Amino acid sequence: MIVPKRSTSLKLFATGATVGPLVDSIHNQCLLQYDLAPISIPSPIESHAPYLLCTSWLIPPLLGIAYVVLGGVLPRLFQSVLGAVPISDKRGSVGKVGEATAETLRMKGLVAVSTTALIIKLSDYLQTHPGEAFGGGAEANVAVMALAALSQWALLDRTPAALLAASITAVGGPLSELPFVAHGCWHYISAAADYLPLAGSSLDGAGETLVRWALGDEYRNLALSSITGPCYFAVTMDAIALGRWFDSEKKNLPVNEACD
Repeated sequence: MIVPKRSTSLKLFATGATVGPLVDSIHNQCLLQYDLAPISIPSPIESHAPYLLCTSWLIPPLLGIAYVVLGGVLPRLFQSVLGAVPISDKRGSVGKVGEATAETLRMKGLVAVSTTALIIKLSDYLQTHPGEAFGGGAEANVAVMALAALSQWALLDRTPAALLAASITAVGGPLSELPFVAHGCWHYISAAADYLPLAGSSLDGAGETLVRWALGDEYRNLALSSITGPCYFAVTMDAIALGRWFDSEKKNLPVNEACD
């Protein structure tokens, strides 16, 4: 079954809509500015300190839906294509991901959230300290972030299905922001806007008409940040780990039985 059970979907949506904006806010102050329905909570300690929370009312429902897709639908889809892959646990157990206990899956879910927050904090550091770490260029920063994200996958998962889902999301996730940027929901600040995915596109006919309708006449100038790709990878690993945990809670069954 590709679509997750109702209880898993609800928990994924609730987690994405609540925890997601908090984690996302760790780095978005140095990357973008929300223009539609912004939420800004200043620090109560120091007036010049970074805001405690910078997000938009759009983000909770968007991240709620994203967590259902990333943590519930995509893993099932790719697992159905690739099949269950045995993994080894350094503590001595050998088996399939689906044979993990509910307690192990709960711990992995919590570790996934924590490591995703650390990876996003790393993106904040790299973005706000240009030239101070690993060469300081955008390419070097993306390489460091990609290594961190792959390390998270190696630590928590090590399955081809999760790697495929996270890799596709790392590419498609930033592109999915284009309609929101085009229609004024948010924009990337000049210091971070180093990725113009449509700058070199040469569309004509119906293709260009469709893109102009969806993204506006200035679609070639829509700018994103390249550092967000690995962040999307980490968020996907986060959602997958949480989805497995939530699956295992239904009747305290192994997740391979709970997903049937």
